[in-house]
Amino acid sequence: MDIKEIQNLIKFVAKSGASEVKLEMDDIKITIKTGSDPEAPAVHYAPMATQVPQMQAPVAEVKTVAEVAAPVAATENSKYITIKSPIIGTFYRKPSPDKPLFVEVGQTIAEGDVLCIIEAMKLFNEIESEVSGKVVKILVDDSSPVEFDQPLFLVDPS
Repeated sequence: MDIKEIQNLIKFVAKSGASEVKLEMDDIKITIKTGSDPEAPAVHYAPMATQVPQMQAPVAEVKTVAEVAAPVAATENSKYITIKSPIIGTFYRKPSPDKPLFVEVGQTIAEGDVLCIIEAMKLFNEIESEVSGKVVKILVDDSSPVEFDQPLFLVDPS
């Protein structure tokens, strides 16, 4: 099963209104769960092979300055909508090196505007905005690898 088939399955499940779908084939298992937001399904992809858990020695809890400041930053960003990566791949802010950026901080965007491209397995996937608003912050550097569900943009919907 390739990435396009998985993306199409996610879109189908989101539109169908199903709350959970499980698919098992040979050596892969895919579970898609939709939460309260039908447009943002949660996908869990795991190989069926079993792994032996490794034991770790207990570590004393030490809070850094960043961890203490994190709740303050979280409350400041709570009024913004976070646009997250729907797939794993490489994040690009422009369609090609000689073209202008898709969006910049401070730019107003509309629903359906292309925000970036994520390359996954030599496929370039345009990531479109699902909300309208103003781009407050771009959280990923150009040409950086991104994970599934990693925050990419903060948008002020007001």
